Amino acid sequence: MSSYKDKKVITIGVMSELTGLSERKIRYYEERKLIHPDRTSGGTRKYSFLDVERLLDIAEKMEDGMQTFEIRRMEQKKMKNKELRERMLRGQLNAAFNMRKG
Repeated sequence: MSSYKDKKVITIGVMSELTGLSERKIRYYEERKLIHPDRTSGGTRKYSFLDVERLLDIAEKMEDGMQTFEIRRMEQKKMKNKELRERMLRGQLNAAFNMRKG
């Protein structure tokens, strides 16, 4: 079951208000592949509450002098580590289930 934080319901204007970033800056981060909003059939960007947190983190890293490619690389590593942890956990659960079964 997905969390309310995952639901993409926030428009770019609201995202701008919540983060203090300009709409232009948010679009720039999208162009640099740092965030990935959904689009409605009319082309309106939709963001999640997780995207709000991610944008605030990105803005802080940019203020600290990091480049967009460095931030993107860090995010990719985070996602890869998360996927590996999930795969390991699934393997452990399957092994435990099979032990109980047999």
